[in-house]
Amino acid sequence: MFDFVRQHNRLFQFILLILILPSFAFVGMQGYTSMMGGANAGVASVDGRKITQAEWDAAHREQSERIRRQNPNVDAKLLDTPQVRQQALEGLLTERTLQAAAAHQHFTVGDDRLAVLFKNDPEFAFLRNPDGTVNKAVLAAQGMSSAMFVERLRQDLSVRQVTQGVESSALAGAASVKLAFDSLLQQREVQLQRFDAKDFAAKINPSDAELDAFYKEPANAAKFQLPESAQIQYVVLDLEALKKDVSFTEEDLRKYYDENASRYSVPEERRASHILIKVERNAPADVRAKAKAKAEELLAQVRKNPASFAELAKKNSQDEGSAASGGDLDFFGRGAMVKEFDSAVFAMKQGEISNLVETDFGYHIIELTGVRGGEKKSFDAVRAEIEGEVRKQLAQRKYAEAAEQFGNMVYEQSDTLQPVADKLKLQIQTATVQRQPAPGAVGPLVSPKLLEAVFGVDALRNKRNTEAVETAPNQMVSARVTQYNPARMPALADVKDKVRTLLVAKLAAEQARKAGEARLAALKAKADDLAGFDAPFVVSRAQAHGLTRAQLEAVLGADASKLPQAVGVASDDGAYVVARIAKVLPRDPAIVDDKRAAQQYAAAWARVEGAAYMAALKSQYKAAIKVAAPASSASAP
Repeated sequence: MFDFVRQHNRLFQFILLILILPSFAFVGMQGYTSMMGGANAGVASVDGRKITQAEWDAAHREQSERIRRQNPNVDAKLLDTPQVRQQALEGLLTERTLQAAAAHQHFTVGDDRLAVLFKNDPEFAFLRNPDGTVNKAVLAAQGMSSAMFVERLRQDLSVRQVTQGVESSALAGAASVKLAFDSLLQQREVQLQRFDAKDFAAKINPSDAELDAFYKEPANAAKFQLPESAQIQYVVLDLEALKKDVSFTEEDLRKYYDENASRYSVPEERRASHILIKVERNAPADVRAKAKAKAEELLAQVRKNPASFAELAKKNSQDEGSAASGGDLDFFGRGAMVKEFDSAVFAMKQGEISNLVETDFGYHIIELTGVRGGEKKSFDAVRAEIEGEVRKQLAQRKYAEAAEQFGNMVYEQSDTLQPVADKLKLQIQTATVQRQPAPGAVGPLVSPKLLEAVFGVDALRNKRNTEAVETAPNQMVSARVTQYNPARMPALADVKDKVRTLLVAKLAAEQARKAGEARLAALKAKADDLAGFDAPFVVSRAQAHGLTRAQLEAVLGADASKLPQAVGVASDDGAYVVARIAKVLPRDPAIVDDKRAAQQYAAAWARVEGAAYMAALKSQYKAAIKVAAPASSASAP
């Protein structure tokens, strides 16, 4: 079929033209225009101006690229969630609100201030050339011209002025700082008594009736329900599959070895010592002559007694970095030193002492003290490595053609994977998959796009192959469903052990809680009864010492006006912990000193006041998002 289409391409173009033209006449141009208007639809507005879908998409792309530059290993899927996209829209809304405020309040930045800021602010050091001009190559890598950068910088500075006054006006009075940090970092001496669920579990033996009742509780259905799944056949086309079918000769391997000889050689390194008499190239002639005479005098001494090189370097070399070690520069490779020095060193023999070598630093006397590397690995030693490289290259050349065949065959013969497996010598594999991959799973079957295709209507209802899905670079997969298993509740007999385990854990946690609450009541009646308590230790929000968040907040939130005081907290693992607070201690000054505390307090207030001012601006300029927020975002505080 596809061959027929390719051979009669012009005929099909004519037929499509006949089909399309009447639809224009019937629907009208307006209908097609409205279909394309999604990119220009308003998703938010500020000050009467809309933010379009296209602008939202661009902001999301820019945000994703920024995160990738900061964290190259970030999972791309995490950057394309509804929540991340919503954050990009909210950021864009804030940016447009600030721009509206800057325009209404007539905040501008002149060229002179821009120039001074760019020249002196360390934030822009990476963009400055040595002469203070803009590094256009760096800007180009960011996708900006000089004019675009100037305008963006002007806009950013104008926008900063909107909130700068509010955020910089936060005051940190000493009394307020002390009160806040003393409360936040207060320390308390506690003792713990733990009632573990596991200590009660051994004595619990639920009846079959109790197991059945627990299993049938609606609240427990999700714990036992078997998830939707599909048994599939699938084939994988990748470089590994193609490597098995490539062929080459011994001559091909040797040719590759010769063409890549540098890869199989150990770079040569040399070790040298030197004596430097400093003088600049543009120094007056008499100064240069004096320096050269001094260097020649030292060279004569070295030639007379080569063993004195290190001692002469210590006393006379003007290279502060190496003089103390007798002029030793350790091993270095080609190109590591300035050109004249490098050329001289790599032309010498070990133990040889050079004539005077002139560089921009002055006059050098060089002694070559060591040579290493430079050896070439034999063909036999690297044959296996070469064979792997050649196989990979040949497979890569073959992949593009094979990928096209793969895609066509799984589509044209959609009721079986056997033809494509036979044609491309692939193995048909089997697996059971769910809509969501198991945590920690790897390989092509964790691809969200492939799983979406497997659980699509075409694959489930029509029993067709999925399309060829790219699951990784140089990897394509197609699958077909052989059996579909909808989500279902298993029989109690099939999950009885799991039901028993969960019920025992629940009942044991209840008994641990009862025992803990009884101990807490007894302790409140007799505060000095310390039987069963661990040794006392000190906790604070800065040093939890193993307490969970709930336990720590219970201890620090307990009324300390009358001590000792006791509180009880249930743990996620089913245990119940009784904590006895014996002392209240002041905060540890080593954790945060008064100066740093004042800075943090002022910064926190600045953020709060800035956020409040930002909310007021959004209200003033009627900033509003017109699309529904994702469920998790909508419910967030």
